[in-house]
Amino acid sequence: DDPGPEDASYIIYTSGSTGLPKGVIAHHRGVAHLLQWMQRESSVGPHDRIAAVTTLSFDMAVPDLLLPLAAGAELVMVKREVAMDGTRLSRTLDEEQITLLQATPGMWQLLLDAQWAGTKDFRGWIGGEAVRARLAFDVLDRCAEFWNVYGPTETTVWSTAWNMQREVIAARGMSVGTPIDNTEVWILDANLQPCPVGVPGEICIAGEGLTLGYHERPELTAERFVTARVLG
Repeated sequence: DDPGPEDASYIIYTSGSTGLPKGVIAHHRGVAHLLQWMQRESSVGPHDRIAAVTTLSFDMAVPDLLLPLAAGAELVMVKREVAMDGTRLSRTLDEEQITLLQATPGMWQLLLDAQWAGTKDFRGWIGGEAVRARLAFDVLDRCAEFWNVYGPTETTVWSTAWNMQREVIAARGMSVGTPIDNTEVWILDANLQPCPVGVPGEICIAGEGLTLGYHERPELTAERFVTARVLG
């Protein structure tokens, strides 16, 4: 039978902050939802050439590989040794006429160090680590739009996004943005109650991207995937 929306799409192992591997089971619905949102927000289509630079063990590879297929864009597979060399990667982006790249801050910095010039129509996505304002400014100088995205593996790659603007960064600093479509983000205290504005808490995410839990780890799934009624 063909897979349904709630059937498993992939399992990616992540250690998170514990150092102990745990497999996150993502479903087809969450992946399709993410790709549809990314395609719309960056107007990805047959005119685009997207470079895939992320190792398959990292969930950023999911949109790297599947977004071009969903949008009818061209997928350019970049060898690992090229992706880790700023000069070679910069040359590849130019020679292959890449129009969209998703990468970590470290890889964007490699490009900047290699004097990558960018193009006026280029779109970039950055995630996986905190982004420094200086890096954001430098990339914004070289492209049409630059998105900062955030999300744990447990919520199907990305949960929040921000199309970065220089004047906002200068005035208020960096932000992870706002929830993507059909996603809710709550800042909760130890009792799973919403924190007042300005009070630190734990980020809790709900919505279409929430995965099926951890592979063969029911106790951990029950601990980390809490039910919606506690938010009330």
